[in-house]
Amino acid sequence: PPKKKDIRDYNDADMARLLEQWEKDDDIEEGDLPEHKRPPAPIDFSKIDPGKPESILKLTKKGKTLMMFVTVSGNPTEKETEEITSLWQGSLFNANYDVQRFIVGSNRAIFMLRDGGYAWEIKDFLINQERCADVTLEGQVYPGKGADGNEKVKNKTKPEKTKKKKDAEKKSDGIKEDNRATNQKEEL
Repeated sequence: PPKKKDIRDYNDADMARLLEQWEKDDDIEEGDLPEHKRPPAPIDFSKIDPGKPESILKLTKKGKTLMMFVTVSGNPTEKETEEITSLWQGSLFNANYDVQRFIVGSNRAIFMLRDGGYAWEIKDFLINQERCADVTLEGQVYPGKGADGNEKVKNKTKPEKTKKKKDAEKKSDGIKEDNRATNQKEEL
């Protein structure tokens, strides 16, 4: 049995153990639990459209926190980005979407959603905005109305690593590379 200590002699570890003992017997409602301790929502497989992979993601992200990156087109200052994304957040709030916004660069913002099931509806709203260059959601980049011609690639994924680009450049030079030793000598 643990020794009895005076409460004034408790350190952080003792306080943490005491808190765990108190919480062990508490009846915490399911909605008050942190997200990682909540049981996942049941998925209704009858609503899944096999032709649309987004429908699967929609159902699996329902009730979970999700973040999407939004890029503002043009060359805005951080203050302009703040104002533009604030308008978007206000419009989403008026449409009853719970969205928090964080500015992460002069032209980038993170939109954090409490319920990831609405992410694709919010993405559709954002890409239809004049100053939206692109929206990144679950690794997919969706070009917006404000994207210039160089950026308009339908659903491009994250850029590949530079190693793959270097390998492609070597192969395009016409030099065949393999791991065998050859008798040919190359002069420098």
